[in-house]
Formats: sequence, C-alpha cells, structure tokens
Amino acid sequence: MAKFFYLGLCGSENPTRAGFPFHLALGALEAGHQAEISLAGDAVVLIKSVVMESVLPVALPSLKEMFDKVVQQKVPIYV
Repeated sequence: MAKFFYLGLCGSENPTRAGFPFHLALGALEAGHQAEISLAGDAVVLIKSVVMESVLPVALPSLKEMFDKVVQQKVPIYV
C-alpha cells in the first residue's frame, strides 16, 4: 500500500483542475492506497460550502459529491 499526497492549487476559476485532487484521491482509495489532500493558493476557497457547491468539473462528478466521499473515507484535507 502506498500513500499519496495531492496538492490542489486551482480554485473555482478552473473547475476541472480544482476537482483533480479529490478525483485522484478517490482513485487511490479505490486501488487500496492511502491519500491526503492539501489545498493552497487559489484552491483554499474551495472549502467554503457556497463555492464548493458551484464547482462543476468537466467529465467528473461535482466537487461537492467528491468532497463528501473523501470526507466519508476520512481522507485528511489540509488548508
């Protein structure tokens, strides 16, 4: 089992890139690995519920949906 650390730097101005750390963390969990997420720079606003609910990445689930799954799996999120 490996441990992955995902760094998010993009905020709501780029919804697809903003969703990558959450999507990749969920993929790592599915593969049996551990994951951690850190949000820095423009990405720190994603933690606000009003922003999170408005972020809809292309070809990925909504940020809110991915965030809820990550929290349910107890993935650490550093802001």
